[in-house]
Amino acid sequence: MLRKKKIWIALCFLCAVFIMGLLLKSSSQTYHEQSLVPFMDKILAGKPLEGLLSHVSFVYANEEVSIANLGYSKFLEFFIRKGAHFFTYFVMGASLFAGVRGLFGKNWSAFLVALPVPLLFAISDEIHQKFTGGRTPLVQDVVLDFTGACIGTLVCFWLLNVLRKRRIEKLG
Repeated sequence: MLRKKKIWIALCFLCAVFIMGLLLKSSSQTYHEQSLVPFMDKILAGKPLEGLLSHVSFVYANEEVSIANLGYSKFLEFFIRKGAHFFTYFVMGASLFAGVRGLFGKNWSAFLVALPVPLLFAISDEIHQKFTGGRTPLVQDVVLDFTGACIGTLVCFWLLNVLRKRRIEKLG
C-alpha cells in the first residue's frame, strides 16, 4: 500500500512538472509559431456554425472578440487557446493538491502549495511572454490560469474526499 501511495505522489508531481515544462515551451514560441489559424482555415473552410457564432461578441483584454473583428478561424482559436490556459492550470492545481495532500495528509498544506505555485507560475509565464516576439502578457490570462488552478484544486479536494468516504464506508 505504501509503495502505491509513493508512486501516486510521484506521478502527481511529475504531472505538474510536465505541465510547467509544456507551458514554458509554449510561452517561448511566437504567436505565429503556434497559431492554429492556417490549419483551421483549411479544415473549417466551410465555416460551420458561423451564422450562430456571428452573434457572439465580448471584450477580452480591451479587444473585441468576435468573428467580425478577428475572422472565423482566429475567433475559434481564441477559445481553444483560452481553454488550453484554463485546462493546463486546472491539471496543475489538481496535481499539486493531490501530491501534497498525499505527502502530508492535510488539506490546508495542500491548498498552501496548490494555489500559490500556479499563481506565481502564471505571473512568471506572462512576464516571460513579454520577451517573446508576437506575444502579449495579459493580466486577464493570469486570472484565467489561476481560476483554472483553483477549480482544479477544489475538484480534486472534493473527489479525494468522496473517495475517502467511500473507502471508510466500505471498511465500516
